[in-house]
Amino acid sequence: MHHQPSYSGASVGAPSSSPWLHEAVARIEADYQRSADTHLIPLRLPAFAGQGIDLYLKDESTHPTGSLKHRLARSLFLYSLCNGWVREGSTVVEASSGSTAVSEAYFARLLGLPFVAVMPRNTSEEKIAQIEFHGGRCHFVDGAGQVYDAARAIAAETGGHYMDQFTYAERATDWRGNNNIAESMFTQMARERHPVPRWIVVGAGTGGTSATIGRYLRYQRHATQVCVADPAGSVFSAYHRTGDATLSAPGSRIEGIGRPRVEPSFIRTLVDRMVEVPDTESVAAMRALSQLLGRRVGPSTGTNFVAMLALACQMRERGERGAILSLLCDAGERYLPTYFNPEWVAQCFGDCTAAQHKIDRMMA
Repeated sequence: MHHQPSYSGASVGAPSSSPWLHEAVARIEADYQRSADTHLIPLRLPAFAGQGIDLYLKDESTHPTGSLKHRLARSLFLYSLCNGWVREGSTVVEASSGSTAVSEAYFARLLGLPFVAVMPRNTSEEKIAQIEFHGGRCHFVDGAGQVYDAARAIAAETGGHYMDQFTYAERATDWRGNNNIAESMFTQMARERHPVPRWIVVGAGTGGTSATIGRYLRYQRHATQVCVADPAGSVFSAYHRTGDATLSAPGSRIEGIGRPRVEPSFIRTLVDRMVEVPDTESVAAMRALSQLLGRRVGPSTGTNFVAMLALACQMRERGERGAILSLLCDAGERYLPTYFNPEWVAQCFGDCTAAQHKIDRMMA
């Protein structure tokens, strides 16, 4: 649901001449200027490379807050500041399963603002600790469907601003190409043997990344298509098929992607294909990719990898050549007690042996 935040005090929002607003924007831009771009990593998979099919991961784990959501948080803060929604002393509130809240806590501290993250109780302890490290406070609810109303209520109680990533993610980023992730991908691909990729694969939590990339592709008139890897329990695949925005689902057990309801930022017309990924395959692919790279990746990256392999196998069967790009969303160290814990995985997802064999066959 769209909303306009309310504030205490006489003024509606921060005026464009506000010295604090100017300083806030300057701090965020200076922070960006100190940052380097993230690496594009080629995956060594001879079974595909020999057929003219190249796979790449853009490593978003190297951002200061360790995930793809660092980009989103920066955009959301600039969008809210320039709209006059966040001003000096505002309490910033977000509904998040973890990574977005970590990144928003970082930017809130940069601006000296209080930050509250509203999240399900089963969010990983590592992400909770990172939010608190950056000065944020965590407010827990029992289920993912309860985060929206709770975040809105806290913003109203504090006279602050509910950032609402699920509504504003698709519009806060300049999709035409102002140092966004799509422009970065194509710049880094320029000297590869397939500089214009056949597919870009992403997950969807808000839908902001798929929207940014999909719009950029159309604006630049590239032939690349967008594939969303959707975990079990997410509503997005059914919505993509039907266009029914009233649908609901149980919600994903792969942290950070998939949703129980259709989010406003998920623009189905910008997605060319959905690949539904069982949880056991996400975990198996996470393990296989971690072994391939020699470093741990998070479970949503495993979900992406399943879709990449499926597309690569289809291209190989059809004799097609080209590149497939996806995202390394965050590092696996955040998930050592959970997705990298065999006992926890067995309890939550069951036996992953069959899925592991399937991923191994696809890679071979």
